[in-house]
Amino acid sequence: MAELAATAPAPPLLLDDADYVAQKYDEAVTTAVEACAAATAGQTCYICMDGAEDEGLVRGCACRGASGFAHVSCLAEQAKILFAEAEEKNLSGKALVERWNRWETCGLCKQEHHGVVRGALAWACWETYVGRPETDWAGRSAMTVLGNGLSVAQHHEDALSVQETELSILRRLGAPEDDFLVAQSNLSITYERLGRLKEALRVRQDVYSGRLRLGGEEHEETIRAANNYAASLNDLKRHGEAKSLLRKTMPVARRVLGQNHELVLRMRLCCAYVLYDDTDATLDDLREAVNELEETARIARRVLGGAHPLVVNIERHLRKARAALRAREEPSSGAP
Repeated sequence: MAELAATAPAPPLLLDDADYVAQKYDEAVTTAVEACAAATAGQTCYICMDGAEDEGLVRGCACRGASGFAHVSCLAEQAKILFAEAEEKNLSGKALVERWNRWETCGLCKQEHHGVVRGALAWACWETYVGRPETDWAGRSAMTVLGNGLSVAQHHEDALSVQETELSILRRLGAPEDDFLVAQSNLSITYERLGRLKEALRVRQDVYSGRLRLGGEEHEETIRAANNYAASLNDLKRHGEAKSLLRKTMPVARRVLGQNHELVLRMRLCCAYVLYDDTDATLDDLREAVNELEETARIARRVLGGAHPLVVNIERHLRKARAALRAREEPSSGAP
């Protein structure tokens, strides 16, 4: 499913250089503000209630209408304060993670930020915690946020550099297996986006096996790993294996997460793509793929809004599936 445009190698990231990191943050904010300019014109930041005169506004989540417009600096300050409070209260486990997740998730719609807005917040997060030691949870988590944000913002070579550094640190520290699996899963996404499909498949197979062992088939991270593994199988045209895995996992995902969960929507997209991308697809397969994508698109639009990248991707695949179905249903021009 990955489509890759050729790009020149990125210069090395100077992640320990405070001036360099501040410059990258400023550049990322400028890029995000410019990308959102048409949508944010005349709006005000929902956090500080000021307009866009100085920094400029962004919105890169599932908020719609007049909701969700903000300065990147306000989003960052909000996340910073929430996590500082969590540290002050010695929160741990789920409570700590929920606060930390505000570096990647909108406080209003509860959906992840996407595109260049996610990239700008990633640099803000790294700038905030860059001075912390490797053994500090927030310092390591900030590196995860940076790698993922760079990947989402389409800076794949930079993301790869950050994610490989993170894995090296985890090995050196003897981190728990769960931390390794998270880092490996993120790395596999970057491999896929760089077109390194065999490497992505190898890593995703290992992550899926690890998740099954640690959490069982009903854990959300196991379901996510299964979907990623199936996507890699399909990228390498191993359609039968992908179908088998998805048919086993999809009922579990729907029961555990519900029809509106973004991961379920992604899995339904993957199921439909496996069906219509197969050169041996039957007419019934193509019809099933179109029906699946039509229903998934309706749910995704309602939950995420029409501008969300997942919705755009689902509708792109729906057009392709419909075209494949029409080509099979319509008689060839040379038929008697």
